[in-house]
Amino acid sequence: MRKSVYIAALFGLAYLLVQTPELFEQAPDSAPQASSTEQVSEAYAQQQSKVQVRGQGVVIKLLPDDTKGSRHQKFILRLSDGHTLLVAHNIDLAPRIDDLRVKDYVGFMGEYEWNPQGGVLHWTHHDPGGRHPGGWLSHNGKTYQ
Repeated sequence: MRKSVYIAALFGLAYLLVQTPELFEQAPDSAPQASSTEQVSEAYAQQQSKVQVRGQGVVIKLLPDDTKGSRHQKFILRLSDGHTLLVAHNIDLAPRIDDLRVKDYVGFMGEYEWNPQGGVLHWTHHDPGGRHPGGWLSHNGKTYQ
């Protein structure tokens, strides 16, 4: 009986790893922080900007790339509390996530900017000048920074 429980638990963990790898990966050079829901919700409620946040969400909408000035890949994440967040990922400084799809999980570290629609996440890349904390996105086991 005990052996079948262990086997079932291992299969459950394997399923979670395949379906949501971002839950198990450690992002580069980053210390644990409060959950994304708490950080983003608090920043939104207090109308704060320039807040470094970390977490994950589910892609609910893919948007066309912004090609004016610095190019940005854009998409909207839904966090666990229902909050939505526009991601503006600079693809002149970091690789584009080419295989991104609606319903995919994306982990993130970046800077939150308040707006009435829910806010924008940017600085999801390294800073070539070394003056700003580096950010990243993670998707399907790969980190984009």
